[in-house]
Parts: sequence; structure tokens; C-alpha cells
Amino acid sequence: MKKCLWALMALAASAGALAADAISGPVEKQALNLPAIIMFFIFVGGTLYITYWAARQTKSTKDFYTAGGGISGFRNGLAIAGDYMSAASFLGISAMVYTTGFDGLIYSTGFLVGWPIVLFLIAERLRNLGKFTFSDVAAYRLKQTPVRVFAATGTLLVVALYLIAQVVGAGKLIELLFGLDYHWAVIIVGVLMVAYVLFGGMLATTWVQIIKAIMLLSGATFMAIMVLKYANFSPELMFKKATEVHEKGTAIMAPGGLVKNPVDAISLGLALMFGTAGLPHILMRFFTVPDAKQARKSVFVATGFIGYFYILTFIIGFGAIMLVTQDNPQFFHEVVKGDKTVMEMIGGTNMAAVHLSEAVGGDYFLGFISAVAFATILAVVAGLTLSGASAVSHDLYASVIMKGKATGQQELRVSRGTVLVLGVLAIVLGIAFENQNVAFMVGLAFALAASGNFPVLMLSMFWKGLTTRGAVIGGFAGLLSAAVLIILGPTVWVKVLGHESPIFPYGNPALFTIPLAFISAWFFSVTDKSEQAKKDKAGFEAQYVRSMTGIGSSGASDH
Repeated sequence: MKKCLWALMALAASAGALAADAISGPVEKQALNLPAIIMFFIFVGGTLYITYWAARQTKSTKDFYTAGGGISGFRNGLAIAGDYMSAASFLGISAMVYTTGFDGLIYSTGFLVGWPIVLFLIAERLRNLGKFTFSDVAAYRLKQTPVRVFAATGTLLVVALYLIAQVVGAGKLIELLFGLDYHWAVIIVGVLMVAYVLFGGMLATTWVQIIKAIMLLSGATFMAIMVLKYANFSPELMFKKATEVHEKGTAIMAPGGLVKNPVDAISLGLALMFGTAGLPHILMRFFTVPDAKQARKSVFVATGFIGYFYILTFIIGFGAIMLVTQDNPQFFHEVVKGDKTVMEMIGGTNMAAVHLSEAVGGDYFLGFISAVAFATILAVVAGLTLSGASAVSHDLYASVIMKGKATGQQELRVSRGTVLVLGVLAIVLGIAFENQNVAFMVGLAFALAASGNFPVLMLSMFWKGLTTRGAVIGGFAGLLSAAVLIILGPTVWVKVLGHESPIFPYGNPALFTIPLAFISAWFFSVTDKSEQAKKDKAGFEAQYVRSMTGIGSSGASDH
């Protein structure tokens, strides 16, 4: 089956953190994939009804941004998992395992290790201190205007980079499912995204993410069971069969095949670990629960589901080695390279999991996985749009421009206007970047979140000596250095811009930019002797008490 394959490469590419290949060149429109279209309409119809229901519940800014703060810990944990378990992770990690074997686990563990950090260091304090966005926490005792301008800048950069990759992926998917022109496909995605967020806000986004998480976990579980069934439910036999058919043989069971450079390995690990704790659309989720206890619970639940999911992707990767081989010619085609004709997987190795879905479940299961892929993108895009809108309306408009005097209705109006603008921007950028390398954008998003948002968030909560000057200079130092070094690195400078060799030799700059952000914030704080600095330090005790006790934090709405 050649359905939806090239499209889904965009999803794997959208995990720049997974170093997946990008979409490039034209994508052929395929014959209609009827099972996938049926699944697609079932999902879209269901989620539009959820949006209609949520719109009737959304009456205030609190409802719009945080679903009234009334989401239970379990449901929020499942929604966070849905936000985090992207189709990119599903396809990207399984593709890594398919090509490199055991080493593909480096990404699973890197992503997963970030969650205990969020659990033990951030979740509870974040819920007690914040209202709608992470900048509420960063600016709690600091001067509002400069800190919120920095936080909003960081949020919008991360959101923009994520958004492009996801919209391109979804556009390609619809193009292939329906035989539409790419431009129309992107417009459809943009309109659906705007509808979910505009009317339903966080409540609709949460339920879309929960449904998507259940669908993805169900699909991946079925695939893993079918793979294990083929190996008589023996992991030993699965590994043995995989080594027999893989071109690298037993080498796939040894470490060191994927990341050979220790600097890149450490940088990648740091970006994956600390990027999680700096992603604005993830942090925003902690304000949707009633109290700190439920915030803790939601991280615990999310970690469990995400951990289970990454185990499944590992099994799926080895399953693809066993079942998606050249003995199954429907998954491969002949490609001329130089003067040689070679067999290559249709859609590239990123499609290993998709081909496996057809191998174990036929056309309808392939259709189901296609619908899941679209659901995934839509859920992630809705969360991103909402965090971008909140950065503009809450951080910039209400807190900076109106100095905290804006009414809830005014803020809501600006927020909805921002959603429309972001929707139009997503469509325009999605069309502009159709054939561009999108992998680096999400890699950059993780590096930016880890280098800019994370240091400021941590220091504001845990270090009394942080001042407004230190936070703003340190934050911008991390953001800008991460952006510049990734552009000068091999991913962009060589692969995208076509230069022979990179100026910065490493693929991920996190090892250099995270310490730079912390050192800059520390240095400019300790050398700050201004009156504002004294006020910043004096407010730490009150902040600490509230972060630990929750006294004074907002409760849930009553609906």
C-alpha cells in the first residue's frame, strides 16, 4: 500500500528531536484510501461535536485558557500524554529502532527522563504560583513588563516552529487521502485548528487530546501484540529473528550505532530532558487542574502512559525489522542511485511503522493509523495555538499593554483574534514551507525551550538572588544563542542552506546554550545593585510560601 506514506514523513520529521528526515520534493497524489477517509470523518465529526459542547461551557478567560481549572489529575495526565506522544514519536522512534536497533532507545529514555524533573521540581509549584501561563510564574516577584515580553517571545518562537512542522504534515496527509491540492489541504487543516481553539478553548483541546491518546495507545498496543504473537510472545525469539534478517546482523543489539559523538549525545540528552520542562503548551496544562495534588497526579499518570508508549514503539521497531523486509515487495520499490539499482522502502524508513500496520492489520488498520496520525497533529496544533494566543492576550495585552486593567472579556476577545491570526499564519507558513526541511524547526523548538524558558523558570522559583535584569538577559542569551548555533550547525547550514561544512560542528547546541543562560542570569543578577533588584529579592519569601502551600492560588470554576 502506498497510501499516506509520504505525508506521514512530515510527522516523523516534525520530531526534530528525533533527527528524522525532512519532507522534500513533490508528493504524488494517490488513489483515495477509503478506509482512512471513513476513519478520518468519524474522528473529525466526533471532535467537532466536542468543540460545540465545550463552547457552551466556555464563558470566561479561565474557562478558555485552563478549562476552568476543573480537569481531574487522571484526565489531565492522559491529555498531557496525548500532547507529548506525537505521531512523530510513534514513527520516528520506531524508525530509529528499525534502522539502528537497540540504540533507538536513546530517544525514548531522553524524552522520558524529562518527566521526573517536571514532577519533582516544577508541577506543584507551577500550579500554586501560576494562573494561565508559565510567565505568570516567571514574573511573579519580578518586574512584569520585561519578563513577560521575554516569556511571550520565547513562547511564540517555540509555537511557530512546532506549528509549521505539524501543519505541513497534516497538509500532506489530507492531500494524499483526498487527492486534494496541497494548498487546499493546508487551508482545511488551518480552518479545523482555528475552529477547535476559537470556540472550545482548552476544554475542547483537552478532550481532543484525550481521545487521540486513547486511539494512539490502542493502535500501538494492537501492533505490539501482533508482533509478539509472531515471535510466540518471546522477546528473545523476537530479537533473534530481527538479527537474522537485519543487514547489520547482531550489531543492532550493541550500543553506539546512532550517536557516536559524545558532545552531540550529551547535548541531545540535555535538550530532550530540559526542553520538556520548558515547553509552553505542556506547562500550560498544569493550570487546568484544581490544585497542586492533582498537578502531581497528572505528571505521574502522563509518565506512566508515555513510558508504556515508548516500550510499544520499541517492540514495533523490532517488529518492522522482522515483518517489513524485502521478502515483502509491496513495501519496497526500485531506486536508481548512481549506476546501481537498489531496493528502498516506499516513503523511506520513517514509514516502517505504517507499513507494519498494513502487514499486521490490513487496509482498515492502515486507515485507522492514518486517522490517528491526523488526530495527533490536530491535537498538538490546537494546544500550540492556545499557548501562542495566551502569550499574546494574557502576557502582552493584559499584563504589559493594559497593565493588568483589562477585563476578562477584553482579554478573551484579543485571544480569539490572536487564534485567527495564528491560523492564517499557520496556513501561509505551511504553504511556504511545503518542500522545506521541517525537522530542524522542532529540534530548534526543544533547544529554545531548554535554553530560554527552562533556566528562567527554575531560577525564579528556586533562587532568591534572581533579579529582573538577570532573568531577561539570561533568558534572551539562551534563546538567541540556541537559535544562532542551530542555524550555523550541520542541520541547517549544510542540509538546508547547502554549504559544504558547518560553522558550528554539533547538531544540537544545548550543552553550550543552557549553561550560558544560567551563567548570564546569575552574573547579571549578582551584579545588579538597583532598587528593583532589592524588591525582586525581597519578594522571594512570599513566593516560596505560596509555592509550597498553595495559599492564595486560584481554584476551579464551578461548572
